Amino acid sequence: MQKETEIKLRVSRETLAALREHPLLKKRNKSGWESRELLNQYFDTPERDLAKAKVALRLRRDGEEVIQTLKTRGQSIAGLSVRNEYDWNLPKAKLDVKKLDAECWPEELAELDKKTLKPIFTTDFVRERAEISWGRGKAKVVIEAALDLGYVIAGKQKEEICELELELREGEPSALLELAAELAEKLALMPCDISKAERGYRLFDANSYAVSLPAPILTPETPLDDAFAALAWHLLGSSQRLAEQYRFNGHWRLLQDWVQQLIDLRALVSSLGQAAPRPSTQSLRAALDALLEDWRPLVQIGQDDEDVRKAAPEQFLEELEDPRWGQFSLNTSRWLMDRSWTVDRGTTRGNRQGAAQLHSWLPRLLSDEAIALRLNRYQQQPEDLAEQLPRIERIQAWLRLARNVLEIPELDRLYGEMNKLQELANVPITDDAEHNDELLNARKQQAIAVYQNRAWKTLLRA
Repeated sequence: MQKETEIKLRVSRETLAALREHPLLKKRNKSGWESRELLNQYFDTPERDLAKAKVALRLRRDGEEVIQTLKTRGQSIAGLSVRNEYDWNLPKAKLDVKKLDAECWPEELAELDKKTLKPIFTTDFVRERAEISWGRGKAKVVIEAALDLGYVIAGKQKEEICELELELREGEPSALLELAAELAEKLALMPCDISKAERGYRLFDANSYAVSLPAPILTPETPLDDAFAALAWHLLGSSQRLAEQYRFNGHWRLLQDWVQQLIDLRALVSSLGQAAPRPSTQSLRAALDALLEDWRPLVQIGQDDEDVRKAAPEQFLEELEDPRWGQFSLNTSRWLMDRSWTVDRGTTRGNRQGAAQLHSWLPRLLSDEAIALRLNRYQQQPEDLAEQLPRIERIQAWLRLARNVLEIPELDRLYGEMNKLQELANVPITDDAEHNDELLNARKQQAIAVYQNRAWKTLLRA
């Protein structure tokens, strides 16, 4: 058994060709590119029991070698995955279920009849492989770079494989992100944690690729730094999975959710105060603002315009063909892995704030934001409510992601009322007088509904 630590990057055929000649890889390439054809047969039960357990079982023919591989449930965060892998060399291309004993076989599948395992799909591709090595400080880094081109085939359906896979052989996982980010400076690389096996299953069922990730477990005692890191990783990883699935099927709701992940991340970053000095978040805020400047208005217009919704998938493909999304994803992953917001904090107050437990820090933040929102004013001047959207989004991001750590009555109801207020703030004022009268009255009534909420009154007194 060995640990497999890797990052997968979806690319175009043109980018794949450019990677072969990339100066950085050329400089660090210690082996030269070696090309070979890999033929892979995946197995599962008719009920897809292995897929449900997040297990992949395959036979691979690599030249004269036949290798049986079992990959068990692992962790995947923002495209960087770590999981256990078991390999056995076999004399012939026939599954050997005797190898699948208690030492490697997941306990949750202990009762499975292994005789029901059958071939279900193949992933056949040509892999160009090279050993990339360099010195990183006093440590040595060795990464296997693989350029894969081929197809996933399930029955009469198929999907192209065109990706760069970077697998860590020696060194720290951060070196994978460092290399990927450098390559992404001028090339469109899309971090993507969907495996070739998951693609095969998705051909059977387009919805089998889960776009939602398990929510981070936060407690009232979780320090702010840890809570922010967990939530930011969650939002980044979710945004990448949503991008992959929207690219695949073009369902409008996925694009809306993708934009929401970016809005929430932007709101969290701007809510940290002295725990994250502005210089430490400047690059991240600028990258998020650039993405949201393009995509937030499109999503808002598309809610009422079918032509915009129909054109959006093609526009999104153009986004993925530009280096911007890959740069954002990889640089944000590095920023989170290094906890860069804490590095130059310097002040005692900033460190104390970062170490504060959520049950003491979060009510104070929400109280400050609630007071600054000045709902009384917008009951009188509802036409100006949109200017408070950044503040509303900061409140909503924390209520959406962490309200379970607060012991405040009617907090769920407040979250719902604030959602309505946010939606109304997003509706633009137009030249239609009747529309404007209805909108401004709705904003006024909703501001009153929030102001009268029991949880809101509690926050104002916190």
